[in-house]
Amino acid sequence: MKIIGCDFHPGYQQIAMLDKNTGEVTENRLSHSNAGEEAKKFYAQLTGPVLVGLEASGQSQWFERLLAELRHTLWIGDAAKIRASTERKQKTDRRDANLLLELLEQGRFPRIWVPTPAERDVRQLLLHRAKLVRVRTQVKNQLQALALNQGVQRKRKLWSAVGRKQLENLPLLPWASRRRADLLKLLDELEGSITALDGAVLQEANTRPAVRRLMTHPGVGPITALAFTLTLGPTERFRRGKQVASYFGLIPSEHSSGGKQRLGHISKQGSSFVRGLLVEAAQSAVRHEPQLRREYQRLAQEKVPCVRPKWPWHGSWRCGCTGCCAKKWTMRSCSRVPMQDSPSHLVVVVKTVGLSGHSASLKSRGV
Repeated sequence: MKIIGCDFHPGYQQIAMLDKNTGEVTENRLSHSNAGEEAKKFYAQLTGPVLVGLEASGQSQWFERLLAELRHTLWIGDAAKIRASTERKQKTDRRDANLLLELLEQGRFPRIWVPTPAERDVRQLLLHRAKLVRVRTQVKNQLQALALNQGVQRKRKLWSAVGRKQLENLPLLPWASRRRADLLKLLDELEGSITALDGAVLQEANTRPAVRRLMTHPGVGPITALAFTLTLGPTERFRRGKQVASYFGLIPSEHSSGGKQRLGHISKQGSSFVRGLLVEAAQSAVRHEPQLRREYQRLAQEKVPCVRPKWPWHGSWRCGCTGCCAKKWTMRSCSRVPMQDSPSHLVVVVKTVGLSGHSASLKSRGV
């Protein structure tokens, strides 16, 4: 059996290989030029069981397909845990490859779950739609700016039939008129593409029982449910809902010591795309679900604790911040913890409501 630690880069890979039969360790640098011919020849001539360890990174799907075709075993590891397993301050490609080999040989390799090629392809569908929606928003903002410069303020009504006609009839100078025409044409193309992608998402969601179950939750549609399922993977990996919340970075960061607990903002680890979808789902659920709306209103009406710092002129501050205001002795307003009437207070509370609601439902339904 051969064990290979592979430090993968887009242009090349540095490997350290151990032959378990002879105990021989070899190092090599394989170029990815010419469609990876050198790497293909090297792995094709290997006989017997082969185990390759690789850090999680991008631009490696072609290499994963190559190893699958050659029937070699590939393990992909958590890059943060791999780096934390060594204390050396010197980092080179050779050291990284030998570290991967050492972890594989000692059974300490932090292997992670990897989605199938079909699941990755459906992820591309969701990502492509999200990118097009972002471009559509930018196009609409530019058209809104053109309308506002001409004294037309219709907000969302600008995209109605009457608003669209009014926008097209605005008297503009030649190049501004050309810009309006191009933006309107681009907007129509984007609308058609996004509509087609929405249909594809709905069709894909209907073929998955887990996605259909998630869509029964308030505020959860096919896009959120499909993205959640594809990112979460097998539910057997998690023992309880709190681990799911941690996986998506929705639990608070913590720096506790000496018996004193210090909680910060949410960790924001994991998929930012799915995390944003969950926040939007929570906001939608709060608007349309009476029970969640009552829970949100109860949390939103809680008073922000008043800080009682050492200096007397700090006594009137009610921002609730124990950091910049109390430690830097400044009279500027603090934005770390929003006031009760701040718009961002809604987002923080909605995250809490959405997390507890989804976690409890997922645990009870076993999804």
